[in-house]
Amino acid sequence: MTDVAPDTAAVWQALGTILDPEFGISIVDLGLIYSVECTDGNVSVVMTLTTPTCPSGAWIHNGTEEAVRRLAGVKNVKVELVFDPVWSPTMLSATAQQLLGWSSDEVHR
Repeated sequence: MTDVAPDTAAVWQALGTILDPEFGISIVDLGLIYSVECTDGNVSVVMTLTTPTCPSGAWIHNGTEEAVRRLAGVKNVKVELVFDPVWSPTMLSATAQQLLGWSSDEVHR
């Protein structure tokens, strides 16, 4: 039986299980994932961190790669860490804003 290559929805779902160790909120809801591409089992993720000096940066990066690698049908994983555009609180999902107790007015200041 051949594994079917994952689609972007499956990758996004897997990434949504990774919790930032400081906030306990998924890296997807924090807005750290910029893009996901899947082609024939090859998965590419472009992501950022809240700051370039994030003490959990290596853990989050490695966790991202491992979460994708565990999906059925994945052949290769590339996780690219970028800082352009720079992360800002405006990238928080409504769920993250609620969990942090922030209003959208506070986020968009």
